Amino acid sequence: MSDILLGLALVFVGVFVIFAIMIVSEVSKRGVKISFLWLRLYIIKYIHEYRKLTKEETGKVGPLYYPCIISVNLALICAIGGLLLRR
Repeated sequence: MSDILLGLALVFVGVFVIFAIMIVSEVSKRGVKISFLWLRLYIIKYIHEYRKLTKEETGKVGPLYYPCIISVNLALICAIGGLLLRR
């Protein structure tokens, strides 16, 4: 069971990376300068910036925001569960 949860954690991390790249692309299109050197550190900032920009434009949060947040949280939950069951 722990191997399944750890495998799911890896899948959710992959989904998070895909959504994060899409968000960085969208933020870049909207004129925010992206620092690719520090991308790992600033990814949370760019996700927050995406949320703010899309909410200002349309009045609603953009469609990439919630899947990104949910996938990273599910990855964390599955990883913790998998590591706890491994003991």
